[in-house]
Amino acid sequence: MDKRGARFGTIVALVAVVFSLRSAPAGAQAVPKQLRIAVGIDADTLDPAGQTTTTVANMVDYFFETLVDMDYAKNEVGPRLATQWQTSRDGLTYTFQLRQGVTFHDGTPMTAAAVKSTFDRLLDPKTKVPLRGALLAGIKTVDVVDDTTVRFSMSQPNPLLLRNLTYTTTAIISPAALARAGDRFGLAPVGAGTGPYTFKEWRRGESILVERTPTYWGKKPSFEEVLFQVVPDAGTRETMVLAGNVHLAMLPPAPDIKNLRKNPRVTLVEAATDRVIFLAMNNQWGPFKDARVRQAMNYAINKKALLTSILFDLGTVEASACPAMMFGHSPMQEGGWPYDPAKAKQLLAEAGYRDGFDVEFLAPKGRYIQDFEFAQGAAAQLRNVKIRATVSTMDWPTYVATITQPVDRSRTQLFILGWAWVVLDCDGVLFGQFHSSQQPPSGLASAFYKSEKVDDLLVKARTTVDVAQRATLYKDAQTQIWNDAPWVFLWSQKWYVATVKNLEGVHITPIEKWDAIYATWK
Repeated sequence: MDKRGARFGTIVALVAVVFSLRSAPAGAQAVPKQLRIAVGIDADTLDPAGQTTTTVANMVDYFFETLVDMDYAKNEVGPRLATQWQTSRDGLTYTFQLRQGVTFHDGTPMTAAAVKSTFDRLLDPKTKVPLRGALLAGIKTVDVVDDTTVRFSMSQPNPLLLRNLTYTTTAIISPAALARAGDRFGLAPVGAGTGPYTFKEWRRGESILVERTPTYWGKKPSFEEVLFQVVPDAGTRETMVLAGNVHLAMLPPAPDIKNLRKNPRVTLVEAATDRVIFLAMNNQWGPFKDARVRQAMNYAINKKALLTSILFDLGTVEASACPAMMFGHSPMQEGGWPYDPAKAKQLLAEAGYRDGFDVEFLAPKGRYIQDFEFAQGAAAQLRNVKIRATVSTMDWPTYVATITQPVDRSRTQLFILGWAWVVLDCDGVLFGQFHSSQQPPSGLASAFYKSEKVDDLLVKARTTVDVAQRATLYKDAQTQIWNDAPWVFLWSQKWYVATVKNLEGVHITPIEKWDAIYATWK
């Protein structure tokens, strides 16, 4: 299509949206065959092992399943593909009994051999698993006992293993489907899952389509298909849900939230989450090698003002990477770094940067609440202390690829990232972001922070079952991290979606996923 044709197509689409806004009466829609969900970013991969962000993992959850599931209302692990399990007294052996009669979407049986194959792949260093170190610590081998029994042998206790196994990364994959797909598995995981929906099509940059699994072992969802439409612009997502062109829209514009709460055409579903938003400083780049400069960055940015003026208070200022809803959170530094540009200038002068410096500032657009907008606001505040930040953006898959380069190839200086962990425990965020073993390409600790003291504290915390001792270790680690300031600590954000009034049964989980697989139409 030429540019003139593309512009014409865009105009036609906008006219259709406007017409539907004017003409579609509330409640007049018939039960749709297809549930349409507008998301802000495209996937980088559909391989469960490669997941790096909950929005993509949320879509992958429709067609893949894990051994166990997390019931956030009860804060406990429940059955999924495994119906029961036993843990040895020393915490070094876990034995899972598998659900019988479950088949993958390609028709092959889900057996202990498939579970072993999945975890052998996850543990293989040749497989790209960004969350391997954070989720799978201590797993030595996974062995078949019989067709419906699998045994995990541990090299060390891991008090969080069962909870970690509830996350998308550990979803069980059909060995046959994986072999057929080869290197294209992450692009088209055809037949590879056991979930209530089956993967059908991914149009890069446009949409992901799944269809209801006719042979699913569990409860059948209401809709025959679910279409995830990639719509980076928050305003467009809002327009689409108001028009009924989509039935659920992720993160409509923050300035419109108050009005959406009162709008009779939609329902705003919102909840607090453990998603911490921060500015990651490449601790191995130029000025950011000096802790005084990193501390100055924290003093130079008025987090509360940004939260109020740009995010409309859809979050809470945090001083630690571990938010208050998580076990191990330390309240020592409540209130965060105070806004003190004079102190920032003093620290910059002490570090030899009296005249400031230039820095490249990467920001996504459509991934977090008002992400690009608050990046521009933060850059304006940094200019007040002579730090000249140039803000730029890129599509999400490119963004992820850029910030996860190893340190010797990394071009990042300053960038926005959010971290929402799968377990409400400080281990995931502290180990996943600050243990030196988790720097890319092994993990996602893209600030390249290194502290032997913090490394030691975090290893001890994740290998002891003593609850009080773990809390003390986390407190000590957070204090050291706060003083070293590898990030500009910002806030934990709320998460919200807007749905058409006809759609019921949508929930938000504390780990920032929408739960709509079993939503219904009234």
